[in-house]
Amino acid sequence: MAIAPVRKVPTGIPGFDVMAHGGLPAGRTTLVAGSAGSAKTLFASQYLAGGIMAHDQAGVFVTFEETPLDVRRNLVSLGWDVEAWEAAGKWRFVDASPDPEQDVTLTGAWDFGALMARIRRAVESIGATRVVVDSLGAVFSEFSQSGRVRRELRRLVRGLRDLDVTSVMTVERTSEYGDLSRWNVEEFVTEDVIVLRNILEDEAARRTMQILKFRGTTHRKGEFPFAIINDRGIVALPLANSALIDLRSSSERIDSGNDVLDGMCGGGPFRDSISLVSGATGTGKTLTVTEFMKGGSRSGDRCLLFAFEESRAQLIRNAAGWGVDYERMERDGLLRIVAAYPETASLEEHLVSITDAVNDFQPQRFALDSLSALERAATLRGFRHFVIGVTSMLKERGVTGMYTATTPSLMGGASVTESHISTLTDAIILLRYVELAGEVKRAISVLKMRGSIHDREIREITIDGSGMHIGEQLTNVSGVLSGAPRQLGPDELEVVGRQA
Repeated sequence: MAIAPVRKVPTGIPGFDVMAHGGLPAGRTTLVAGSAGSAKTLFASQYLAGGIMAHDQAGVFVTFEETPLDVRRNLVSLGWDVEAWEAAGKWRFVDASPDPEQDVTLTGAWDFGALMARIRRAVESIGATRVVVDSLGAVFSEFSQSGRVRRELRRLVRGLRDLDVTSVMTVERTSEYGDLSRWNVEEFVTEDVIVLRNILEDEAARRTMQILKFRGTTHRKGEFPFAIINDRGIVALPLANSALIDLRSSSERIDSGNDVLDGMCGGGPFRDSISLVSGATGTGKTLTVTEFMKGGSRSGDRCLLFAFEESRAQLIRNAAGWGVDYERMERDGLLRIVAAYPETASLEEHLVSITDAVNDFQPQRFALDSLSALERAATLRGFRHFVIGVTSMLKERGVTGMYTATTPSLMGGASVTESHISTLTDAIILLRYVELAGEVKRAISVLKMRGSIHDREIREITIDGSGMHIGEQLTNVSGVLSGAPRQLGPDELEVVGRQA
């Protein structure tokens, strides 16, 4: 008789089942470990809620810590009416939480026999296929003999397997990257382990989840960010480690909104490319994005603009000053503007918002202004995960993207953002200030254009009420890209002329 492969049970947690290649291993108990505040109870609750809402599967919640009333109150804020599910026979509590009137440490020859009987009755009474046990730490705190607790929990796991249910047990850790749990309970639930982390680095917080192991079946490796959304619960972001190398590539060129820039880029950006516009404040980054949106309007493309430095009113006013009518584009259904301050949410929450907006509006063009503003409110690792997540999501949908980044000094130099994500973008456009004959001028150069020939010249740009105008090559200046421009003398110009 052939042995069947491990079947997976979808959790209903957005993004997690992609990481888990289908869900939790069926008929087994998965240990969910994490420090205080890492969302262990939420993960377990959402597993039951997802079974009810998406698959009409009933579940049993065994609580060792919070009372059923506390759990109901906490989940109402997410829009989950546990009381209604209880009345419909889809959710059943087994209350093993401590009595606040008692302060007793249990000793002696006790076992979980009575508890297992209660769980069995609850499972059979509603036909449950999912069970949650939350939290094992409370069990160890209540009983004095930890060795006896481990043996009894091992029996509990075997009992759950005999019931043919797929279970989740939660346990607390003392550190984000230390031992799996403070009670060394992994020895009896080692087939499947998930670790949730709530990390604080450089005063910035980020949440991640990792499938440490699924015995006998596959899953994605590594840590993945996740967010907690008020009306949705946990939203995992598996795109953060998606491989961009296998995504499709288009040979179609599009209108960037500036004909000369299209020529410098070898005919315009590719349809599914991502461009990075880097420059000091005031060099024309937002204007380049505005012309990119204008090009979309001329082509009939829907355009989505996420702004993290300027308000919506400022963007509309500035665009009008360059001859672009954002309000008309919005009325025509060709533009949607979303303006937010970086500090209003975590990067993971911003990524969820961007993904939701892309799925809802279905744009052909997307612009983010600016990445540097987001980087200031994040860790380096979290920021890179965010950029990879946005980039892979856009490329999977064939959306043309444009990001902006601010250089650390007015005269240029490589921006911190640029150094972290330059390999993820297909094109890099540099905007620089140049001092010539006592006058500050602006310059533009296409540093990179993946898959295409491009103009290597550094050209002067001017900005007026009709937008950006790209002029002739700057032949009398050197050091523009390094951030140390200087005017060439007559002898040096003569040498350059002979070399040309």
